Amino acid sequence: MTGQPPTAIDTSKPHPARMYDWYLGGKDNYPVDEEMGRQMLALDPRVPVMARVNRAFMHRATRWLAGNGIRQFLDIGTGIPTEPNLHQVAQKITPDARVVYCDNDPIVLAHAAALLRGTPEGVTEYLQADVRDPDAIVEGAKKVLDFTEPVALSLIALLHFVSDEEGAHDLVRRLLAELPSGSYLVMTHATSDFTPEESRAATEKMKAAGVTLALRSREEFTRFFDGLDLVEPGVQVPHQWHPELGEPVPGQDDGVIPGYGAVGRKR
Repeated sequence: MTGQPPTAIDTSKPHPARMYDWYLGGKDNYPVDEEMGRQMLALDPRVPVMARVNRAFMHRATRWLAGNGIRQFLDIGTGIPTEPNLHQVAQKITPDARVVYCDNDPIVLAHAAALLRGTPEGVTEYLQADVRDPDAIVEGAKKVLDFTEPVALSLIALLHFVSDEEGAHDLVRRLLAELPSGSYLVMTHATSDFTPEESRAATEKMKAAGVTLALRSREEFTRFFDGLDLVEPGVQVPHQWHPELGEPVPGQDDGVIPGYGAVGRKR
C-alpha cells in the first residue's frame, strides 16, 4: 500500500464513507454516522436506494470500460469495501486489469486488504490520500499505473462533498490533465434539481455537522466533462445509464433518484 501512514479515526463527526457504509447495511460505522444517516433518511427515505444506485452505476460503467479495452482504473473516494468491488468487476472481464483505490478515511485503510485481493494476473493497490491533493494522488498512482496508456478515473458519489471554494472542477481538470488521450472520466453526483427543499435542509444539516454537501445542477455536473466526448446516452439519472449492463436496484424507479451519472472520453 502506498500513501501517508494511517491517522487516527475521527469519530466526533460523521464521515461520508462511513455514512455510505451504514446506508448499505454495513457495520463499519459509528453512532455519529448512523445519527446523521437517520437525519438524512428523515428528509428523503430514498437515500439508501441512492447509495445502491451509485454502486450499481459503478459496476455497469466498469463493465462497459473493461469491455471496451480499458485495463487501468483510478478510483478516488473508494469507500469501505462492499463486494463486488471495482477491481473484481474489471478483472472478471480483463484479468490483467490494474486498479488503484484512493480514499482519505483511515477506516478504509483498515479494510484495504479486502480491496487488494485480485486476480494473479492483475494488480490492485490502495493509496491513502484526499481528492483535494491531486498531486499526491498522481504521484502515488504512477507507481502502479502506466500514465502513457488510457486510465479510467472513477469519482463515484464524491465531488458533492467538495465545494466550489475548494475548486471541485479544477481538481478534476488537474487529474485529467495527467491522463493520456483515450482515458475516461466516470462520475456520479447528487443534485438538488428534483428535490430542492429536502436538499436545502440536508445541506444545512451536513454543514452543521462539519460536512460539506455541494449539490450541483445538471449544468454544473456536465461542466466536469468539458472537453470530453460523452459516452452515449450522455448525462443521465444514474440508473438510466446502460441499464442492460446490470441488475436493477429495488426501489430505483420509485420517483426520480436525485443525481446524475455520466462517462466521458478524453480526446
